[in-house]
Parts: sequence; C-alpha cells; structure tokens
Amino acid sequence: MIATSTPWTTAWKALAMLKAPALRTWSTPLTIGSFILMSATGVLMFFEWDIGLTTVVHQWFSWLFLVGCGGHIAANFRPFKNHLRSNWGKVSVTAFTLALAASLFSWGLITGPQLKRPIEEALVDAPLFALADTMRIAPDDLVARLQARGITATNRQSIRDLAVSSGVDENYLLALVFLPE
Repeated sequence: MIATSTPWTTAWKALAMLKAPALRTWSTPLTIGSFILMSATGVLMFFEWDIGLTTVVHQWFSWLFLVGCGGHIAANFRPFKNHLRSNWGKVSVTAFTLALAASLFSWGLITGPQLKRPIEEALVDAPLFALADTMRIAPDDLVARLQARGITATNRQSIRDLAVSSGVDENYLLALVFLPE
C-alpha cells in the first residue's frame, strides 16, 4: 500500500491551513517583486553587464524569491497540486528537474565560474612584485599605491599576508591593486 502522507505533504498542508488571504497578502507581492529583480539581474548577468552589486543582489535576494514562492504555493496549494497532475505540469517538472541535474556537470566545458576561484586564489597568494608585473607597473609603484591607502607592504608580501597583517579584507586589497583609482 502506498503512503498518502509524507512529511513534505504534511508540512505543505500545515502551511496551507494558515489563513490563505494572510499568506497571499505578503507572499504574492514578494514573489512578484523578487521575480522582477531576479529576472532583471539575471538578464544583466547573462549579457555580462554585472556591474556594481548586480551579482550579489541576484544571489542574496533569491532567498526572498524562494520565501515568497513557498508562501505563494502554500496559499494556493490545491491549484498547485492540480497543475502538477496535468500533463503540462508533469512535463514542466520533469524538464526542469532534468535541466537542474544536467547543470550540475560541466560536460567538458570550461566555464567562468569554474575559473574564478583558482584565479582568485593565485592572485591572493602571489607576491606583490608578481601582481605589479601582471599590471605592467613597477613593484615600488604598487607598494606606494597601497601605502597611500594606509597599507604598509613590501614587494615580497602577498595579498593574503597583507590581509592578515593589516586586518583588511582580501577583496579590498585586490581592488586597490587591480581597479583604477
């Protein structure tokens, strides 16, 4: 005999038993607003226009989208279940589940996100004279740039060493090195 109630369905039923209008008053606007934000920042990131805090906003505000969607599903649980019973609902869930599973593999492609962490680690651990060479500036000029911002450094120190000794974030130090003033 197949069990008709799982912990997940019990949790959804408990959420759905909350006053549906009360859930809708906050969950639907939260879902709509965060969907607009996720869509806009996602499009910007797709075209690599991720300037400013676009990526950070996209990543962190996605949690609000999930909360809004959870409340929206709970407020509309019966129609949600009915949609999942339809052929389109089954196809949709199957297709997106397969897309999610496929996205967990690189399929032999080398992607920017795969490269970002090792490159950042190499930059953080490289001595300042090597970073200066990469930037095509004199090592003493790089040290002077850091000293102008109150960071005492030598050519042989790395960004990681400076972060520990000065109590400054590694990203801030990398910005001082690589971003124009």
